[in-house]
Amino acid sequence: MSAVGKAYAPVTYAAGREKVREYARATGETNPLYLDVDAARQAGYADVVAPPIFACVYSAPAVTPGMFDPEVGVDFARMVHGAQEFVWGPLVVAGDEVTTTATVKDISERGGMRFFIFTAVSENQRGETVCTGTWTLIVRGSQ
Repeated sequence: MSAVGKAYAPVTYAAGREKVREYARATGETNPLYLDVDAARQAGYADVVAPPIFACVYSAPAVTPGMFDPEVGVDFARMVHGAQEFVWGPLVVAGDEVTTTATVKDISERGGMRFFIFTAVSENQRGETVCTGTWTLIVRGSQ
């Protein structure tokens, strides 16, 4: 049975102010919208804004079960990270609850390597799609 099209249980992540700030600091971000509540509010946001690549924080927990699903069959001993692509919608702001649903988009083989592609769609509590991510894993020398 092919796992293509298989969806996993949605995962909800509450974007907290300190988590947003910690992520911004850890990644060297200096934009005051990511760090300063007053600056974010002056710009029209309810709280600090998450840097766009914060999408990894709220979407990875939804994608991970698919990566470890025996039906999908990712061989981690021979896996390399292929790519990640994101398309963003409205910004995530501290206080948002983001729910992500991951799906196995494709599994294919080329040149003796297997490609596993997952899609993660993340929506805020208002039903707005804040991010759609495509995660590609490559397994070298697969059978």
